[in-house]
Amino acid sequence: MAARTGKEFLDRLSRSRPTVHIQGETLTGGIQEHPAFRNVVQTYAELYDLQHSDEHKDVLTYASPTSGEPVGTSFLTPRTPDDLVKRRKAFKVWADHSNGMLGRTGDYMNSSLMALASAADWFAQADPAFGENISRYYEKAREEDLLCTHTLIPPQVNRAVAGTQQAGGKLAARIVKEDDNGVVIRGARMLATIAPFADEMLVFPSTVLRGTPEDKPYSYAFAIPNDTPGLRYIAREPLDYDRPRHDHPLASRFEESDCVVVFDDVHVPFERCFALGDAELCNGFYSQTSSVVHMTHQVVTRTTAKTEYILGLVTLLTEAIGIEQFQHVQEDIAEIITTLETLRAFLRAAEADAEINEYGVLTPAWAPLNAARNLYPKLYQRFPQILRKLGASGLMATPTELDITGPAAADIEAYLQSATLTGAERVKLFRLVWDTCISAFSSRQALYEYYFFGDPVRMAGAYVKSYDREPYKAKVQGFLNQHSLDQHSLERS
Repeated sequence: MAARTGKEFLDRLSRSRPTVHIQGETLTGGIQEHPAFRNVVQTYAELYDLQHSDEHKDVLTYASPTSGEPVGTSFLTPRTPDDLVKRRKAFKVWADHSNGMLGRTGDYMNSSLMALASAADWFAQADPAFGENISRYYEKAREEDLLCTHTLIPPQVNRAVAGTQQAGGKLAARIVKEDDNGVVIRGARMLATIAPFADEMLVFPSTVLRGTPEDKPYSYAFAIPNDTPGLRYIAREPLDYDRPRHDHPLASRFEESDCVVVFDDVHVPFERCFALGDAELCNGFYSQTSSVVHMTHQVVTRTTAKTEYILGLVTLLTEAIGIEQFQHVQEDIAEIITTLETLRAFLRAAEADAEINEYGVLTPAWAPLNAARNLYPKLYQRFPQILRKLGASGLMATPTELDITGPAAADIEAYLQSATLTGAERVKLFRLVWDTCISAFSSRQALYEYYFFGDPVRMAGAYVKSYDREPYKAKVQGFLNQHSLDQHSLERS
């Protein structure tokens, strides 16, 4: 196989049999027809079709190094600056298709797999088989164009203790048995986005492990098919209410499900394992392989697209109701523009200062990307606030499509028009603003962005600890010392 079409994505999904619990119902297949998933599944199919469009195929694909067939650009191992630019352009095409609202498109985990496979020697230091496994799996994902989700953290039962200590260690997913063919996993993990319609589940390390014997059962990394026996997903309430796109223009296209993952004695073959029982290997999983850098390159590209969307939406809103001439409105617009240009600068700096890592991969500079991933979760929270403030009570006056075409049509045309739009046009615009800043879908987006890389407070702590401030401290200390010398000279004179 090569880069998939939307039909090939849907055909594979139709043969999959994941176990999904949703609103009291248990699904074992038929995901692409279920009201909670069918719309977003169709959107994902559109992403795969873009790989074959005349406009985008040259950006979204490259020739496979093994088959020569076109495969997804997000699998491309960057060796040159042009490779990095091509990867970013490919990320942007997919992100633009959803206005940045799809947070778990395949290019996110593909970027991780590319970096991990390039660092196969890192895994081989524990066991040569692990290096071979990650390389082979990356090639499989690339050649079959697999859509992968992943799960990271243990259930949040008692956050005062480590996940490995929840209920005596019996809740978090862990290795409970090892046999000649692999390991058996029991317990639960959070939070797998797009799990019901992904092809594969990547179960990767997340938190720092202490390396004690007690941590050994929780030290692992592996990949399994989405419908592996014993694997279950508990999906949250869907935010796509199966309403017309006019009324829910974002939720009806981009509602990605989030799931708790239950491992009911799931058997994982050894050839699917990338790390087992090695806390040090797991703790270095992202940083020592540059995986986190390439994943963040994709994320900052996506959030740039999302910010462009917000800027365009705010501009349409302020023009429609004639408020852009007010200075406080201009101040809000300037805040969005500043965020957008900051993200673009981070991306440009990351690519301009890219260096070859120890595995021969041209890797974007981490400092600007790390700054972006610490800033954006908080910056994004301002966007819904700005939209709510500028839309004001007009966001409550949002009739549905049936009202526009029903008995209220004349009243809507007369009383809900704007400075530049007809009544029907204004309602359509305000429904989009509403779905971006007030709806349940918009609230999930704000929460998702805030915790995308983890707790922002803990991230800030890690950021401070990892940042080399010694040169700046020395510079100021030097200034202080010089001041003392100058003062001493004056006193002597």
